[in-house]
Amino acid sequence: MACWLWVAWVAALGSRALVLAGGMLYPQETPSRERKDLSGLWDFRADFSEDRNQGFRERWYQSPLRETGPVLDMPVPASFNDVGQDAKLQNFIGWVWYERQVMVPQSWARDPGTRVMLRIGSAHYYAIVWVNGVHVAEHEGGHLPFEADISRLLRSDAGEPCRVTVAINNTLTPHTLPPGQIEYKTDRLRYPKNYFIQLTHFDFFNYAGLHRPVFLYTTPASYIEDISVTPEVAQSTGLVNYEIVVHGSENFELDVLLWDKEGRAVAKGTGARGQLQVPDAQLWWPYLMHEQPAYLYSLEVTLVVQTGAGTVSDVYTLPVGIRTVTVTHNQFLINGKPFYFHGVNKHEDSDIRGKGFDWALLVKDFNLLRWLGANSFRTSHYPYAEEVMQLCDRYGIVVIDEAPGVGIVQWESFGNISLNHHLEVMEELVQRDKNHPSVVMWSVANEPASWLPPAAYYFKTLIAHTKALDPTRPVTFVSNSRPEADNGAPYVDVICINSYYSWYHDSGHLEVIQLQVSTTFENWNQLYQKPIIQSEYGADTIPGFHQDPPKMFSEEYQKVVLQQYHLALDQKRKDYVIGELIWNFADFMTDQSVMRVMGNKKGIFTRQRQPKGSAFLLRERYWRIANETRHPHLAMVTQCVENQLFYSLN
Repeated sequence: MACWLWVAWVAALGSRALVLAGGMLYPQETPSRERKDLSGLWDFRADFSEDRNQGFRERWYQSPLRETGPVLDMPVPASFNDVGQDAKLQNFIGWVWYERQVMVPQSWARDPGTRVMLRIGSAHYYAIVWVNGVHVAEHEGGHLPFEADISRLLRSDAGEPCRVTVAINNTLTPHTLPPGQIEYKTDRLRYPKNYFIQLTHFDFFNYAGLHRPVFLYTTPASYIEDISVTPEVAQSTGLVNYEIVVHGSENFELDVLLWDKEGRAVAKGTGARGQLQVPDAQLWWPYLMHEQPAYLYSLEVTLVVQTGAGTVSDVYTLPVGIRTVTVTHNQFLINGKPFYFHGVNKHEDSDIRGKGFDWALLVKDFNLLRWLGANSFRTSHYPYAEEVMQLCDRYGIVVIDEAPGVGIVQWESFGNISLNHHLEVMEELVQRDKNHPSVVMWSVANEPASWLPPAAYYFKTLIAHTKALDPTRPVTFVSNSRPEADNGAPYVDVICINSYYSWYHDSGHLEVIQLQVSTTFENWNQLYQKPIIQSEYGADTIPGFHQDPPKMFSEEYQKVVLQQYHLALDQKRKDYVIGELIWNFADFMTDQSVMRVMGNKKGIFTRQRQPKGSAFLLRERYWRIANETRHPHLAMVTQCVENQLFYSLN
């Protein structure tokens, strides 16, 4: 099925450009680098023309957007869907246009030794970028950053405002990540001409727009392009293996210093590759696993280049956590000690801003995670903002870092076109997040149709490629298949399974949960002998709905579902079950359907981050598990309490 929303711009632009090359260091201000945040109000227009291609026919990028027609004020970062009062915009599929006039410091524009980069944190889904009407970049994929060097364009218009134009298309096809389809309604007795809808195979709203910060930043002409850090531990000595990529010069000097939290230099090195040794190193430990969790060193890299004009230097500082990750047939080890995931699944989702990044919301979420006693979460079902990963490093929250491979259920989505794009996405994700100590495992997909025959080659190739990109971390995907039918499971390091017993299956029958969960665990364990995470479980709950005996959608029902799962989990978590992640941290928006009342209500917090009754239940459990881990002698007392709970429910 051809999709004009997706390809109509090809004739106007020709073949697409490859943007991502080399490193993707997060923009920071250093003695050699400056940064300008372009957050704020941008001019905005959705292309409501029949073919969504008016903007390309009329070349809206060649002159200021407000000169070609009416525009709206649109905040960035934010999704465009819920900001206004227009229902057509809320559910719009096709091209939207953003534009911002920026005054660039003259020192940036006029200095030939300064490199100026435009960096977009996330544009969902396909983005094309112009600066002063000149095409500079394109990017496919809605959750990872991309950038373009705009130095020459600024120097040619020094002293003039810089006009940044971004066209974004949120159409999903069988080959995008996530996949989708456009369905055209051709019955003229029921639908108007050219009527279509976007079909998806995932249960969250397809928010779109500039979701994360847009930056201009500078580096010297010769600069540090990339830093890769791989930590090891040898007895009490921390080892920091580093590799640095320099661009712009082949003759340079590199000095590397590792600073502790007190500002003391604990190790130093020189050159583009080496190993720093830290005696009596403070290790990076997860939250609640150690008295001093999340210890971060600072790796300061200084580049010095001698040029005809004099000495040029570039400085970049990278937070570094020294920790190891190992997987056995029944354990997940961090720094050689068993780690049990007791955490949540999340979404980047909130009122009004949709998937737009918001510091206040992010800090609130982390305060709730720590109150809850959660030590981990999965970035369901796409990579989260870089700032999220930075806070995970800082607070000791362990991350299963997931690609946007959700809804891969059609045969067509397992073909070579989709696979090649998926491989590229994993390259971008690993490149972005490889240095975060909080990231302990990659997840390449969620609930794919892994029982289909082509899934075997697809996941064998995808997982092998991810392991080649990063041999230091395990790789998984999240399954809802039967173990004997799952063609991808042989290639993962950890089995992650989603189940919703007494909700989507045997609805209302709480008494079957324990047996079904235990049977599921045993079947997976017997077949694969790999550690297992209960990666999703839960029940929808309308806050304030109460029913005793418990009935579906009441707060009591959600609590009993959790309790019954917990009883089954506790039978296996000393054997081969290594974690549990509740679905979901908070309620979130979905497409409208008869199954959803203003979104998915499986959160233990409301969308406004207020607790439901199950949040207190989960808090008691997570803190108890954390205390058991650090103080094993408490396990006997815990078991007595759980026995009393069991008899009170039966």
